[in-house]
Amino acid sequence: MLLDLAINEAWKYQFLTYPNPAVGASIIVKNKLFVSAHKKAGEPHAEVNVLWEAFKFFHKTPSLKTSHEIHEYLLKNHNGFFNNSEMAVTLEPCSHVGKTPSCANLLKYLKPKKVTIGYKDPIKEHSGGAEILKNAGIDVEVLNNKECFDLIEPFIKWNKKRFVFFKLAQTLNGVITGGYISSESSLKWVHQIRDKIDLLIIGGNTVRIDRPTLDTRFIKGKNPDVLIYSKCKEFDKSIPLFSVKGRKVFIEDSLERIKDYNFIMIEGGEKLYNELKDFVDWKVFIVSPKMNMLENFKITDNLEILHVEKRDDLIVWGR
Repeated sequence: MLLDLAINEAWKYQFLTYPNPAVGASIIVKNKLFVSAHKKAGEPHAEVNVLWEAFKFFHKTPSLKTSHEIHEYLLKNHNGFFNNSEMAVTLEPCSHVGKTPSCANLLKYLKPKKVTIGYKDPIKEHSGGAEILKNAGIDVEVLNNKECFDLIEPFIKWNKKRFVFFKLAQTLNGVITGGYISSESSLKWVHQIRDKIDLLIIGGNTVRIDRPTLDTRFIKGKNPDVLIYSKCKEFDKSIPLFSVKGRKVFIEDSLERIKDYNFIMIEGGEKLYNELKDFVDWKVFIVSPKMNMLENFKITDNLEILHVEKRDDLIVWGR
């Protein structure tokens, strides 16, 4: 149960932790459950967040935000608080010191009774956390769980070469046309993802018909470069996407451009999906809980469902 809760929490931040992996953690302390996740690169890791939430619940603490502050405070003030606790984390606690201190070294001193690790860290320089915990006398179980691997697959791929996914919004009965389909919260979420990606690919017909901006205005984030995938190179340059500052816009009839990028999202409709569905690593569907009498889109595809999350819309992750 502890690991399942950690997995579900981590999915809430999938892609948003780029270039870090999505990681979740849970802990039971004094018969109370706490669940948290890594939320943004450079900020506290999942283990630190959940440890801090638990400690704050039972103690009066200062307002601390950074990993270094929290690590230092817990090391000085834990007084054996976590000694009878049980913890689960989806990815092996890091052994190295980077933008944040080592989570494994912190746990070594806080000394929970047991730590269940969903998947061993695939990056050699980061691994070794399980051994640090075992050597400290902590009961450690490493599962190499498939669901935990699914969580970090994007990280593994963009760390080695690149990761590409297709995002498609649809109604419950499979309509993808007719203006905005997804909820306002889903639109904001997509803008959060655009802030993290390096390159956004979109089809030429979608650009001509929808005249999109493809920016991050809902969150005032970084605007990704755009590749318009089209055989016809002529476009009305008054279309808003051409006026967004601080990014490059390419118009090309091949995908060679992706060699220069690590994290890539494709947004498009039926034609582009059918053309690229076997090229991408993952597919992400935003399914709006409404019906529309417009024409349904037509695809033939067999998906492995990785995760389904209920928000204002359903978010379906698959490969």
